[in-house]
This record gives sequence, C-alpha cells and structure tokens, in this order.
Amino acid sequence: MTYSARLTNSYFGEWEICIITEGHSDDWPLHSFGRTAPTPTLAERTAALAGLGYEAADGAAWEWMEMDNDYTDAVEFRGSFDVRPIGEAP
Repeated sequence: MTYSARLTNSYFGEWEICIITEGHSDDWPLHSFGRTAPTPTLAERTAALAGLGYEAADGAAWEWMEMDNDYTDAVEFRGSFDVRPIGEAP
C-alpha cells in the first residue's frame, strides 16, 4: 500500500515531513527537522522517511507546489512524494 509523504512548514515555520495515513492527522507519522531554513535536502528527507519506517514507492518523484497565503502575503512551499512501509512488496 502506498501513502503520500508531505513536506511542509509547521505553524511555527519549521520544516516537517508527515505520512498521510488513515485516521486522524494527530496519528500520522511525523518528523520535524527543527529549523525554518534551509529546505531539507533529499538525503535528509530520505533519512527522515526511513526513521518513520517508510521508503520511496516505485517510480516516486517529489512534486512541489507554491501556494499563496492570503492572510500573510507569504508563499507556502510544499512537497509530496509517494512512499510505502519499508520492506513491503510493491
């Protein structure tokens, strides 16, 4: 089974990656990078996913989007990536 990993800025601006699974968002696996800049590297994201028990799904590629925040005039930057539990057959 594949899930979506999302790289986002938390409410306080720190980078974090979570795995969108079933259930309430409070239960989703989450890793905080503990910083606002720079954006986590591919190696850091891969290590964080492994620490959460996930790896890239076959053929997965990071997809990026920028979204305007109408309240602060800031631009939110988000990435998503298909993952599967480590060791799970495709």
